[in-house]
Amino acid sequence: MQAEYQKRRQQLMSKLGNGTAIFRSAPMAVMHNDVEYNYRQDSDFFYLTGFNEPQAVAVLAPHHAEHQFVLFVQPKDREKEVWTGYRCGVGAAKELYGADEAYPITELDEKLPQYLEKADRIFYHLGRDRNFNDKVLKHYQSLLRTYPKRGTGPIAIEDTSPILGSMRLIKSKAELELMRQAAAIATEAHSLAQQVTAPGRYEYEIQAEIEHIFRLRGAMGPAYPSIVASGVNACVLHYIENDRQMQDEDLLLIDAGCAYGYYNSDITRTFPVGGKFTAEQKILYEIVLEAQKQAIAQVQPGNTFNSVHDTAVRVLTEGLVEVGILKGEVDKLIEEEKYKPYYMHRTSHWLGLDVHDVGVYQHGDNPQILQPGQILTVEPGLYIVPDTKLAEDQPATDPRWVGIGIRIEDDVLVTSTGHEVLTAGVPKEVDQVERR
Repeated sequence: MQAEYQKRRQQLMSKLGNGTAIFRSAPMAVMHNDVEYNYRQDSDFFYLTGFNEPQAVAVLAPHHAEHQFVLFVQPKDREKEVWTGYRCGVGAAKELYGADEAYPITELDEKLPQYLEKADRIFYHLGRDRNFNDKVLKHYQSLLRTYPKRGTGPIAIEDTSPILGSMRLIKSKAELELMRQAAAIATEAHSLAQQVTAPGRYEYEIQAEIEHIFRLRGAMGPAYPSIVASGVNACVLHYIENDRQMQDEDLLLIDAGCAYGYYNSDITRTFPVGGKFTAEQKILYEIVLEAQKQAIAQVQPGNTFNSVHDTAVRVLTEGLVEVGILKGEVDKLIEEEKYKPYYMHRTSHWLGLDVHDVGVYQHGDNPQILQPGQILTVEPGLYIVPDTKLAEDQPATDPRWVGIGIRIEDDVLVTSTGHEVLTAGVPKEVDQVERR
């Protein structure tokens, strides 16, 4: 993979001109008191380096005569490594990660100016680490003060996100291999969940079955807190308590994916706990399924990102009118967003190193054009939430629909000729998810 990281750095540096880019590793996150969460590197930092330790800084300086890629890392410390794990150390940072030069992180303030003083701008994303933000700004201000003496140095700070977001949006062959594996593992987990779900079991039992497969197959773990929502819980978009006992006529909505080699999958399926849909559940399920199928069909190179959502909204709105939940002319209902009490989220997001991956959806008034190598989710849903507040021109929701929540989600790759559903192996047709 080092050749892959090097290629990414070179691609980025070709876009920096005479600038210097600075990237900070993710901080350690505290679970409680002195117990920390498992470390997860910042996605941009990992994308460019593959380096998975905290307290590190990467500098890319394409204009520097000797050191275009520099790492600042924690030095070796045998006593601390006994407690918290091995460190790469300064020497190995060059050998293992291809740095032209490496320094202890304690020397950052001393060494960083030499990589900034001939740059015309600093590329840096002002993130959540306010102390490090202040450090970068301090160096920038110091160089601005001395600019008249040298006539060189950064006179602007530019966010790295637009450049890196565009790069990360198109997945390489190596990235696709990791994402296919993440999709395959999550596919197996979801398929198992459908088989072992039964009335009387608790949501957390199904969560355990899913996450067992994640780790058993070599994934890092869940890509996000697993949603296992039965009955009315499925109407809460990010429900994660997962503590309810499932009943015979419930639907179970599972939204769960895994992280494999830092890349993520994201799948949702909804199916009857007792094996058979009620009449109302089946009607709404078939509306959502049709919306998803037609939305997926829009995933074609040259189509807009918005066409996926717009297609799903139209099918869902038509379905709601047909069953009497909404009243009116479909185009007007869509224009006035009267569907939103029942479908309040977007249909898609980018997927990759982050579950909600980087990359813009809109360039001003122009939506993003779908291109080969992009991966997006397609996840329409209907949620008949109790106590939904409706417009005066809409009928009160018939109680027989209330409490039903349905979402169906797949991970879809844009190809040169159309699309590929990476998670197609998870059953979703009515006759597949019902058990006789």
